[in-house]
Amino acid sequence: MDKFSQVGNQEIAAVEELYQDFLNDPDSVEESWKNFFRGFELARANYTSQKIKWNEPINKEFAILNLIHGYRQRGHLFTKTNPVRSRRTYTPTLAIENFGLEESDLEKVFQAGSNIGIGPAKLKDIIAHLEATYCNSIGVEYVFVRDPQVLAWLQGKMEGSKNSQEFTDEMKRHIFYHLKLAVGFESFIHKKFVGQKRFSLEGAESLIPALDAIIEQGADLGIREFVIGMAHRGRLNILANIMNKPYEYIFKEFYGTEYEEDIALGDVKYHLGFENEVTSDHGEKIKLSLMPNPSHLEAVAPLVEGMSRSRINSLYDGDYDKLAPIIIHGDAAIAAQGVVYEVIQMAQLNGYRTGGTIHVVINNQVGFTTNYLDARSSTYCTDVAKVTRSPVFHVNGDDVESLIYTIKLAMEFRQKFNSDVFIDILCYRKYGHNEGDEPRFTQPQLYKAIANHKNPRDIYAEKLIKQGIMTSDEVKKEIKAFDQLMNAKYKDSEEIEKLKIKQFLVNEYEHFEKPHKVDFSETIKTGVKRSRLIAIAEKINSVPAGMKFFNKINRILSDRRQMILDDRLDWGMAELLAYGTLVDEGHPVRISGQDSERGTFAHRHAAFVVEDGVEKYFPLKNISPDQAPFHIYNSLLSEYGVMGFEYGYAMAQPNALTIWEAQFGDFVNVAQVIIDQYITSANEKWGLMNNLVLFLPHGYEGQGPEHSSARIERFLAQAASNNMQIMEPTTPANFFHMLRRHMKMKTRVPLIVFTPKSLLRHPMVTSTLEELASGHFQGIIDETQVSPDEVKQLVITSGRLYYDLVKKRADTADNSTAIVRLEQLYPLPVDQINTILEKYKKAERIVWAQDEPANMGAWPFISRNLKEIPFEVAARSESGSPAGGLMKQHTLRLNKILDQIFDAEVLAKA
Repeated sequence: MDKFSQVGNQEIAAVEELYQDFLNDPDSVEESWKNFFRGFELARANYTSQKIKWNEPINKEFAILNLIHGYRQRGHLFTKTNPVRSRRTYTPTLAIENFGLEESDLEKVFQAGSNIGIGPAKLKDIIAHLEATYCNSIGVEYVFVRDPQVLAWLQGKMEGSKNSQEFTDEMKRHIFYHLKLAVGFESFIHKKFVGQKRFSLEGAESLIPALDAIIEQGADLGIREFVIGMAHRGRLNILANIMNKPYEYIFKEFYGTEYEEDIALGDVKYHLGFENEVTSDHGEKIKLSLMPNPSHLEAVAPLVEGMSRSRINSLYDGDYDKLAPIIIHGDAAIAAQGVVYEVIQMAQLNGYRTGGTIHVVINNQVGFTTNYLDARSSTYCTDVAKVTRSPVFHVNGDDVESLIYTIKLAMEFRQKFNSDVFIDILCYRKYGHNEGDEPRFTQPQLYKAIANHKNPRDIYAEKLIKQGIMTSDEVKKEIKAFDQLMNAKYKDSEEIEKLKIKQFLVNEYEHFEKPHKVDFSETIKTGVKRSRLIAIAEKINSVPAGMKFFNKINRILSDRRQMILDDRLDWGMAELLAYGTLVDEGHPVRISGQDSERGTFAHRHAAFVVEDGVEKYFPLKNISPDQAPFHIYNSLLSEYGVMGFEYGYAMAQPNALTIWEAQFGDFVNVAQVIIDQYITSANEKWGLMNNLVLFLPHGYEGQGPEHSSARIERFLAQAASNNMQIMEPTTPANFFHMLRRHMKMKTRVPLIVFTPKSLLRHPMVTSTLEELASGHFQGIIDETQVSPDEVKQLVITSGRLYYDLVKKRADTADNSTAIVRLEQLYPLPVDQINTILEKYKKAERIVWAQDEPANMGAWPFISRNLKEIPFEVAARSESGSPAGGLMKQHTLRLNKILDQIFDAEVLAKA
């Protein structure tokens, strides 16, 4: 596995080079090396004065420095961190003979002791200090950190304390108290609800005092809020003993039969979220938010980061030291789930950083049934931390004091450096994946060891009894008292009639109505005075006089100014005006996606880069002095992680317009987990409201199967109970009003927008200032070119196909076909559709026309929900692939749709 490559002349040569630097300029080397070389010079002078040959002692000193580096670099491989397994062996070891040292050197004093802060010391004492620091219950990976300041700080903290802390008797009783809660809660449930799934924390109960330590240490260091994400293992325990969710509510969820009316479906108890305010030991009020999470173990991670960033921006004026995210991982999940990597890559990016995340791993050493040796290729499950060179602490879960010391150090590190830190708690899972599983089918040897292993509470109680801090009777009394409390709380649960899912972010959403109670066909005033539109357009189309930009940018600005003069606004101009008017009215706007600043199709240009530099100018940040914030970011090449981040961001700011944009609509596939588990279902499962907007470029333009379809059918298949809005606007004005309407509605639901590609510059796709000033969003856009009395054929369509239909109608001089655009696919504007049908009641043929294959697009949804209408469908043939790969094929299939609609013989018969 890991090869020890640091023994030998190469390392000694590096030390000698440092030594020469010291001789030339003592201040040019790091402080600990400076102290060492000063001591070394003193010793050398002493040897010289006594005319002693000093070549061998110098080599020994260098060898010990090599040994010290070996402990720092590889000590984590030789720790006592595993409570139930014998760890893998690594060679060579840290034995002194591997460093050119001998047993006879153990009693000799060496200056190298100064390098670890203990001054000149015997070799045996140097080794004892290193063993205590790096090879006991805590293993540390950190020498890969490149910042000398960070490295020196970590070394000083750990070696200065031997990676341990002396706890007072009162603190030890406090630790026992939290272990008592953790173990007692699981034990009671195990007896009371035999065989029921709960994904218990048993084997990892030290997580509860550890989380308590994070909150206490964080509060002392200025944190006022934690946002927490985790999967299901241990969730009930954290809800009860950290979040302070009443025990009786949790017990009722094991046997309740009915929810209160405002939650349609609900979810299993170990997926539910909760928020609360707790008081630290020193009296600080700390807000805790545990986010709801589905069984997709790491899906919540980007949401935690997004919500954290959102609240840091909106509540704490960008101060990362006031809020910290905590993500609790499982070992199998953090090692294998790709979204973990995506989230970690966000950690230091300007648009996504949150000031450092506390990553805690419940390391059960087994997945569902899979041994850790089969679950990863890396040495540790946490090796992904090295992507951002974040320190990793591996801690024995049975040694609760070592864990709490590590937690406090990690929290201090996060606050000082605003960087991620990982704590890998080596523990075990007492039962199978759930309490109904038999783990010995696949892990007989491991579970034989676990069966005979004491829980962390009892291990710690024995330690306190031995130290005289508690008596055996005290321990028994406290355990019994807590069990009696559990019985009392269970009786209280029997008085609860119906289950209630507590609203998440209550204060933020108190003024919004539940989606299922809102009429989405209501006309909302979204127009903006023409004079204000012109003033905002002037701001958007101007740049500071002293800044020089690429010539084409000046051309873009000139063209946009001309659009205002000509009163012919294209898609990009209307979009920018929507953002400009919203920030002007106090609504923050945030957009992110791959290449969103410019736009994939170069239509937006919301940021201008200075020609001879990297500075950017954002016109939308300069609309007015008291405007709301505007932020737009080119994201990392991620869909799953970034969409999850933006969902979390939007959740925390319902008054803000938050947009995630796909580079091409079909890339949304990679974020399907966020769509399925949050966007479409979170309201019915957890009562969550969220107004995230997805921009999904969609349109059949001969670009092949991967750049045509944003999978309209998938969203429509999951549309129910007003859980989202699904739009395919075809005019700049309707797009403008749609975005503004989204922010002016009485409720908050996701908005899915199938945005255009070629239509961005289509000569027919323009709008006037008057349409923006006095218009409103239209769920259906009616025909204006033909007389209803002459209509023999009614065609209803959506999206870019409309413009092909209009052109074909003009080419065939057809005056008997009305073409109506359905802009809002969900919720279906049924009343407006009926009005259209009544208007064209003389039509003898009604066609649903779409670009997509007949088994895709909107047709499956339309045919199911409007089955009383005798539609004939004009679409591409059913297919497993969204589109063909050749332009000629595309054109032939499009013409087939158009010919079917404008077939002279059919129309004559009609």
